Amino acid sequence: MQSYTIGQAARLLGVSPDTARRWADAGRVATHRDEAGRRLVDGRDLAAFSVELAKSGGSGEDEISSTSVRNAFPGIVTAVKLGDVAAQVEIQAGPHRLVSLLTREAVEELGLEVGMEATARVKSTNVHIDRT
Repeated sequence: MQSYTIGQAARLLGVSPDTARRWADAGRVATHRDEAGRRLVDGRDLAAFSVELAKSGGSGEDEISSTSVRNAFPGIVTAVKLGDVAAQVEIQAGPHRLVSLLTREAVEELGLEVGMEATARVKSTNVHIDRT
């Protein structure tokens, strides 16, 4: 099982490392220490926490007031559903849940499983830019 440092977990959750440390200190996300004494979060625990965080309405960090969404969404795999030929993979990228349908072969070649870091890349003919 892949584990993540507090800094890596913070990046995947879309928050600062200080926020991730506070959540770990408060027991919101379980951590353990490696041989070097660094705090780590198991991938499955991070995946479950990222889904819980998204459902609760976000990170608690200041919202960005204006944005132009890029096409790459780094995040953590939260679900993999394999069929005979096709598969469905869900990625939680900060507050964004992305679902992709792809071949089972592609999922197996990539070795995708819950708790792994992955990047969803989106190509679209329609791009919306919001300023709030």
